[in-house]
Amino acid sequence: MKSATENEYGFCQDGKVFIRPYLNFPQREIGFVRETEEASLAYFVKRFELASNKVDILAREVTTVANKGSFLTKVVQMKAYLGNFDGLGDFMPLFDQLDQMESYLRGLIQNNQIKNLEIKRALIQDAAQLAEQEDILKATEDLLDTKTKWVKTGPVDKQFQDELSEEFQAVLDAFFLRRRAYFEEKNRQIDEKIAILQGFIDAVHQLRKAEDIDDSVVKVKELQKDWKTIIGLPPKKQSMLWKNFKKANDMFFEKYNRIKGIDYKPRVDPRVQELNTMTGELEIKLGDQDNMVATAELAKAYLVKWKEVTAQIKTIDRSMAERFRNACDKIFEMNYLLRVISYRHANLNEKPRLEQLKIMINQMDYMTKKEKGELDDFIAQAERDRQMEDKPIQSKINTQKRKISMKEMLLANFKTELDTILNN
Repeated sequence: MKSATENEYGFCQDGKVFIRPYLNFPQREIGFVRETEEASLAYFVKRFELASNKVDILAREVTTVANKGSFLTKVVQMKAYLGNFDGLGDFMPLFDQLDQMESYLRGLIQNNQIKNLEIKRALIQDAAQLAEQEDILKATEDLLDTKTKWVKTGPVDKQFQDELSEEFQAVLDAFFLRRRAYFEEKNRQIDEKIAILQGFIDAVHQLRKAEDIDDSVVKVKELQKDWKTIIGLPPKKQSMLWKNFKKANDMFFEKYNRIKGIDYKPRVDPRVQELNTMTGELEIKLGDQDNMVATAELAKAYLVKWKEVTAQIKTIDRSMAERFRNACDKIFEMNYLLRVISYRHANLNEKPRLEQLKIMINQMDYMTKKEKGELDDFIAQAERDRQMEDKPIQSKINTQKRKISMKEMLLANFKTELDTILNN
């Protein structure tokens, strides 16, 4: 029977605690005797439980996680950790357990690497076929998807890694060289078409200055026909050139009509006229405070009608669209203000205008400050959550800013009217 100052796994000597040799690990010092030799041995025996628990936790993780291959390094590190662990206990079963885990994981990794090798070779073939597509944009999209699959595919055996990566990258490089040449040629064609259309615009301006107006009008009409044959420009560039061409044509025919004595009245699209009428009606009714509820209902109906009509028109004047939107926004904000005020001042419209304005200014000022505070809080929270780039968040922020802007505009109008009354 061993003395109290030693056990199967270690012993105390000269005020120090030693672990006995095991496996290929030599005897070594693991600590000092603090109080008594018996207590020190007991401390290191108890401490061995920490190492045993760590191995058990690692074994459970290897069993349960999906990406088991990533735990091989942890197993190897755990073996090094145990080899230098200061504790007394039976380490051999722990090393046996870790050896089994390592063998299992290395086999699993080897099998996965074989599968990954097959997948990556197949992806190289797919990429080579996709790179030959005539549709460059479709090929670009498909190749980027293939590259994503490549990145997500796990590693292969090191002896194949560099060769496969170089082969896959060579396919991508060759395609993107072809892609660059394609867009260079496309840009050259676009520049050529732009030059042709700009030439048409310049030609119309020159024909307007020609002496033979009858000959010029024939040539201008030919240019109009030729214009329609030049297609394939970026929409914004096409629109800008068309506006300039139309302006040149309008200037030409204004001169032609003047010379020929023709009283020309430009045709107004009845749908555009309808939009103008709706906008004007809402702007007039905005001043009818007594009937604001009915005006708000009309604005809602006109919003629906506006969408139906504008869907049938290719282009719409932005200033008119902004006028209509502003009129609707002011009506809705005004209606909301009057509804809130009605809870305390049911007879607002019966009060003198001076008193009405003071009540509306106080309430609108309160609502504006409140909504500004709420918007600031919302933006701060979105920044903390890193959601400022999300479209729904940006849409909500822009909507709230527009509402606050309308409130501020109405508030300024109320104050101006109040100052006018007080100064008269």
